[in-house]
Amino acid sequence: MKLVTAEEAAQRIPHGASILVSGSGGGHAVPETVLAALEARYLASGAPGALTLIHVVGIGDRIATGAARFRHEGMLKRSITSALIDSPPLIGLASADRIESYTLPQGVLSQIMRDMAAGRPGLITRTGLHTFIDPRFGGGRQSPSAKDDLVELMTIDGKEYLRFKPFPIDVAILRGTTADEDGNVSMEQEAIFGEMLSCAQATRRNGGLVIVQVKRMARRGMLPAKAVKIPGILVDCIVVDPAQRQTYATDYNPSYAGELKVPLHALKRLPFDMRKIVARRAAMEIVPGAILNLGAGISTGISAVATEEEVLDRIVLTNEQGFIGGAPLTGPDSGASQNYDAIVDQPYQFDFYDGGGLDIAFLSFAEVDPAGNVNISRFGSKIVGVGGFINISQNARKVVFSGTFTSGGLELDTGDGALRIVREGRHRKFVERIEQVCYNAAFAQSEGREALFVTERCVFRAVGGELELIEVAPGVDIERDIFAQMAFRPRVAAAPRLMDARIFRPGPMGLRADIETRRPAH
Repeated sequence: MKLVTAEEAAQRIPHGASILVSGSGGGHAVPETVLAALEARYLASGAPGALTLIHVVGIGDRIATGAARFRHEGMLKRSITSALIDSPPLIGLASADRIESYTLPQGVLSQIMRDMAAGRPGLITRTGLHTFIDPRFGGGRQSPSAKDDLVELMTIDGKEYLRFKPFPIDVAILRGTTADEDGNVSMEQEAIFGEMLSCAQATRRNGGLVIVQVKRMARRGMLPAKAVKIPGILVDCIVVDPAQRQTYATDYNPSYAGELKVPLHALKRLPFDMRKIVARRAAMEIVPGAILNLGAGISTGISAVATEEEVLDRIVLTNEQGFIGGAPLTGPDSGASQNYDAIVDQPYQFDFYDGGGLDIAFLSFAEVDPAGNVNISRFGSKIVGVGGFINISQNARKVVFSGTFTSGGLELDTGDGALRIVREGRHRKFVERIEQVCYNAAFAQSEGREALFVTERCVFRAVGGELELIEVAPGVDIERDIFAQMAFRPRVAAAPRLMDARIFRPGPMGLRADIETRRPAH
């Protein structure tokens, strides 16, 4: 192991390299100092160029950090990730076909690191079948120049599977908290673990270079052996940045690192608005003992609702990054959690998800078609990616999709137990045709999985290849406020129920008492 500066580390990266970068979202375990040095080298010298950038989760502050460090003309050849939403400049490059762009499921990219580390022929899974990840429907491509087939359809014992092919890694740029003089790395102040060990092993097997950024150095033998997440035998270079932040928004929060638990009243509450209304109705699907996942976007508000309604101790919230229990965060530090019971490496969390471990998944939707298929990934030139959405939605026993009914200027009036539409949103979400299928309703129903669609004004369920309207908010006119705002007319239940009036009042709903009367999940 060699101790180097960030600039020296950047100098060791060759032209045309495939670079794997660790981290998640808004700066969790992102080696930002090394990425900044690599960007500075390219701007000064034009090297290294024609790079392939691989990152499991979207990374960046949605302006110019993280993956956006690679935005400069000629620097990037190919992008492989689960999400581009955190790096808008790369969305522009992909939509203009200036780079080869692939978005693959987060769980797939996380798990395949172990397969590559072991020299196996890729990851074989059913995740992604009958979605735009399936090679019959695009193979995860997001730009015309993305010609290589990264996904292959296979049949094993009469059942269809996808094989995600391994890819070479020349350089891994990872992050931890402390390194000792032998290059052993611990992660005690990090908010997530990710797949650091597998990334280092996969890179080493390919003969690549492993660079790890840390906050501090320790003497040889001073790190507790059980605290080491990346053994020194896998590490080539250590870069120390004493100013390393826990996330882009937070210097250091001990509760993110699991160092302590905070009083429940200290957890952030949601303002009473349309997002909270949606989260409240979704939270009404909770049953005692349920193991849940909260996706990105509006569904993250369910954590705050569960805290306010004092039901956290009756359920187990999880998220893709590996947290079990506690309250996943919303806002710029989403992806982390507080007051959690355990944290596991991300590939193992997806093993649990893929194996059907989730009772209910709460996910967001952006577009829904008449059959109940969902798109969250692409809208014309706006390429979001799928994150862990496909792994989760395809394998959970029940999925509750949440979102506002329309978007773009939607204004509501409520607070008295009823809902009134003051100004309708400009953009419809229930459309005749979606651009990319991220959730295939027919496939899910064929496997006996249930799906609800929760909005601020009504609730649908997917049944028999159609959406069926089953609930309507008090004060909402079905023809004017629902059907007239859809590109198709859904099936209507024989007697649609009124949504619970408590959802539309600012005070607590008393959800705990409701949940206690329900049959436990386990």
